[in-house]
Amino acid sequence: MGVSFLSTIPPLLPLVPVPSLTTTTTNRYPSYAKYQVTIRCNKMEIDATAEDEDRFCRRDILKCAGVTIGMELMASSGLFVEKASAADLIQRRQRSEFLSSVKGTLFTAINGNVELLPSLLTLALNDAMTYDKATKSGGANGSIRFSSELSRPENKGLSAALNLLEEAKKEIDSYSKGGAISYADLIQYAAQGVLKSKFLASAIRKCGGNEEKGRLLYTAYGSNGQWGLFDKQFGRTDTQEPDPEGRVPLWENANVKEMKDKFVAIGFGPRQLAVMSAFLGPDQAATEALLATDPDVSPWVQKYQRSRETVSETDYEVDLITTLTKLSSLGQQINYEAYSYPVQRVDLSKLKL
Repeated sequence: MGVSFLSTIPPLLPLVPVPSLTTTTTNRYPSYAKYQVTIRCNKMEIDATAEDEDRFCRRDILKCAGVTIGMELMASSGLFVEKASAADLIQRRQRSEFLSSVKGTLFTAINGNVELLPSLLTLALNDAMTYDKATKSGGANGSIRFSSELSRPENKGLSAALNLLEEAKKEIDSYSKGGAISYADLIQYAAQGVLKSKFLASAIRKCGGNEEKGRLLYTAYGSNGQWGLFDKQFGRTDTQEPDPEGRVPLWENANVKEMKDKFVAIGFGPRQLAVMSAFLGPDQAATEALLATDPDVSPWVQKYQRSRETVSETDYEVDLITTLTKLSSLGQQINYEAYSYPVQRVDLSKLKL
């Protein structure tokens, strides 16, 4: 008789002893000559009869039984696992869609205020630089939003950048279905937006100012594919009080040794200091000239300057993205369920057929 693969398996199960997970069995499979079945497995059919036993061997039974057992295990894993997996996928989609909208809002705000690009980078740096390894306190937690911290000497001139982000936050919160975005996320994603804007502007410049060709160049050689880990760190939590004073240098007055010491204190070195030159003040060229006076930092400064002259800027962009990703996670335990929200269930009883 011809039957489907799934309907064939249950009668076969009694023929196949399932070995214990803790013991070894030497039982042999009983005769199956009296059964006449058709097994369809991956579009393959095997007719087994008493006269044609050699075509239906133990291996065939084991394959089919193994598939069935696997299916039974998946089915018996419970509704909870199925719901958990579905919920996880839904949350990922919700977060991804929300993040995409956040980036769009920030990109518009940033490109409408290009004079604030350096300040937005320093805002992200100074918010994260309050991290203290010994006490595991501070870091990229949005504390710079408090007036008592924003008014400190090292944060002078950053209030306009924060005001821009607060306006963007109002728009973002208005369409968010999963709650208000944290300042910690907002500040770090603004820095990402600035870097992307700068990378794109560089590509356009290399194409003689042709925006269409510049965008094509950035798409072909740009760094978009390097942002994956950064985007996974979406869900930073805001602190509810300012971070302690004295943890962030006054960059414009600091010498190279003071900068190096601070970067070492958070786990960075000369390489990361050099690649973050754009975050250390409004004049990147002047900052790099200062950093180039130090024998430890100078080789990295020269490396990144050469990289920025190439078409792809690979060394510079990849190292900068990697450094910002680590910096923007200091002191944070990422909430990977942030900004997700319950899905409204459909009442099937109200559906009209």
